[in-house]
Amino acid sequence: MPTTVPAHGPDAAARLASMADVTASDAALRRFLHGLPGVDAVGLEARAASLGTRSIKTTAKAYAIDLAISMIDLTTLEGADTPGKVRALSAKGVNPDPTDRTTPRVAAICVYPDMVATAKEALGDSGVRVASVATAFPAGRAALPVKLADTADAVAAGADEVDMVIDRGAFLAGRYLKVFEEIKAVREACRRPDGSSAHLKVIFENGELATYDNIRRASWLGMLAGADFIKTSTGKVAVNATPANTLLMLEAVRDFRAATGVQVGVKPAGGIRTSKDAIKFLVLVNETVGDEWLSNEWFRFGASSLLNDLLMQRQKLSTGRYSGPDYVTVD
Repeated sequence: MPTTVPAHGPDAAARLASMADVTASDAALRRFLHGLPGVDAVGLEARAASLGTRSIKTTAKAYAIDLAISMIDLTTLEGADTPGKVRALSAKGVNPDPTDRTTPRVAAICVYPDMVATAKEALGDSGVRVASVATAFPAGRAALPVKLADTADAVAAGADEVDMVIDRGAFLAGRYLKVFEEIKAVREACRRPDGSSAHLKVIFENGELATYDNIRRASWLGMLAGADFIKTSTGKVAVNATPANTLLMLEAVRDFRAATGVQVGVKPAGGIRTSKDAIKFLVLVNETVGDEWLSNEWFRFGASSLLNDLLMQRQKLSTGRYSGPDYVTVD
């Protein structure tokens, strides 16, 4: 296989073009996706559970906590979001622990499109990215022109990354080419006037896809369409990121890179609240795809409350004392 290239790199399009026959028609895409190996649900869940029992030494735990902090997309996606709340969250993302300046910054602040400009101004040149949900998040029930306008508005306001939702209704109805073409169109809407692009994360909402086979098919569909990241969920439904469905997506990006040479990131989101949970997911990454994915360029946590627990555990490791929830800000 040729040298690995990132999905957002200039060579990725040429690599994906080599699989154009797979996406030439709805029938061809269906044949390919349904020709993927079926998922052994029992084996998948057993492996995820087994990896989740791994214990790590104190020094490795300290490293894992800092790594997890640096991978967080610190998120606020509520109807009651205000500019003040977004500015406060941005300040926390840049300086998570004011008492310890060695604490890593988060990867990104994730907001609705109308709050992108506020987050961008608040973050300044900190290096923390601005991510924006788009495409009629979280349901995705809107016409394509509306979704593209939503995306373009976020990018014009300064979004570095866009988290889109797929049309789950179309996917579940077997209209795979419609979903593929919509992802491609949103990717094009991520392009800036200077030719650069906001990175695109494609959300599947695994809890609504019903089967592991569907999650594997959605993963390949998103990557074939040019996703920079594939993402488990919106965090707005009952079932979000789980070790098993994240493991399945990690296996998909591993196999996709082996087939195309294109490397794609993974973002579990929703329900990951504790340091223990985060470390379990990092073990999944290390054991499934290796340390090449162990950076915020390739793995993210979509979370709001996770950062607080990581900060408390970090302080406990450094001082030997558990400070309790009053030590951190309430987001």
